[in-house]
Amino acid sequence: MTSWVMAAMPQMCDNRAMQTQTSIGPLLRHWRQRRRMSQQALSADAEVSPRHLSCVETGKARPSREMVLVLCSALEVPLRERNVLLGAAGFAPAYRETALADPELASIRELLTQMLQRHNPYPAVVIDGQWNQLMANEASDRLNQVLFPVPPPDNNILASLFDPSGLRPRVRNFESVARMLLARVNRDATLDDRSRALLERLRAFPDLPEDFAKPILDIPELVVPIELEVPGAVLRLLSTITTLGTAMDITLQELRIESYYPADRETRAWFAARVADGVLPGTA
Repeated sequence: MTSWVMAAMPQMCDNRAMQTQTSIGPLLRHWRQRRRMSQQALSADAEVSPRHLSCVETGKARPSREMVLVLCSALEVPLRERNVLLGAAGFAPAYRETALADPELASIRELLTQMLQRHNPYPAVVIDGQWNQLMANEASDRLNQVLFPVPPPDNNILASLFDPSGLRPRVRNFESVARMLLARVNRDATLDDRSRALLERLRAFPDLPEDFAKPILDIPELVVPIELEVPGAVLRLLSTITTLGTAMDITLQELRIESYYPADRETRAWFAARVADGVLPGTA
């Protein structure tokens, strides 16, 4: 057991500790259960006694700042939620949230720009943790011009997808795609209020199938492409998501680069024709 745990944490829940109530207990238990870890397994990973961990979860003991960070690391809690747990234990946040436009992140923006440009002639976008589009390459902008003669008022990708006046009429397999995306947002909604608000916003759009909230019982395709109807063609696109490794800033940890690839020969030919016409740049 590490020395800081021994020095900062009593191993028994004495009378004084039992009178110290903190809201971190339920949060910690939530994350432990979400990671499907027993108290014994977590205490071993974090080098904390199982008895003291139990006291923290029941509110009979107050953890030190260092212990909160160690437990969060062992549970792989996202940085934003680590700040929440620190606040619940009475400590200041440990992780900052820097705006992507901040001069300090200029090198990151340059990196993202290079990644987007190198993905031409296929679409790629940078989104935040709430699916708001922050950056896009030329192929994505051109495709949006084809899909939306009038630019959509909302830069939230999911809201545009679910909106009957947005992208939804152009998505031929809307129900399959939307069901998979709702399942993903529903998982995120167990983590923070912002995702819960986004989930409710999506569910509020009209004319959604009544069984959207039900679990997916049938076996889906190995990968579900999005099928977009454009004049004279149906584009079938697969997407991959890239994140920044070892990010220690909330904004950077939540950034995602979503890159789209043609799922069939016809889609590949559609983009190749636009490169040949000079409408899109080719790959680097």
